[in-house]
Amino acid sequence: MWEHEHTADTAVPRAQLWKALSDIDSWTVWDTSMEAIELDGPFTVGSRVLMTPAGQDPIESTITEITEGERYADETTFNGATLRFTHTLSTPTEGVTRVVHRLEITGPDADQLGPELGPMITEDFPEAMAGLIAHASTLT
Repeated sequence: MWEHEHTADTAVPRAQLWKALSDIDSWTVWDTSMEAIELDGPFTVGSRVLMTPAGQDPIESTITEITEGERYADETTFNGATLRFTHTLSTPTEGVTRVVHRLEITGPDADQLGPELGPMITEDFPEAMAGLIAHASTLT
């Protein structure tokens, strides 16, 4: 398994961050690594998310976990590996929201793909998280 996690603390309330995070069709507003993204169906476990990363072919993910106001996860199968993206919101202290973006790469080819593919995927985590926080701060 290969894994990477990026964390930031913000004063933006969790509800506003969740509103931005759970509005998948609007991710291109704050995630500059995506040319297009579309939720195929309702925001629920089992629904598909169609994404087109900048300069790449479209990929399909499946929502695997939703804990309202706290966690969203999806999985993509790619060349013999499973990429699991998890976005978690917590409140470690009053007035602070902790945002965590995590990628886990598992499967029979994860040991080969992870070290090569993982850093390319996660290099924009800080920028995407900053964009999420900035966008969420404008929501009510």
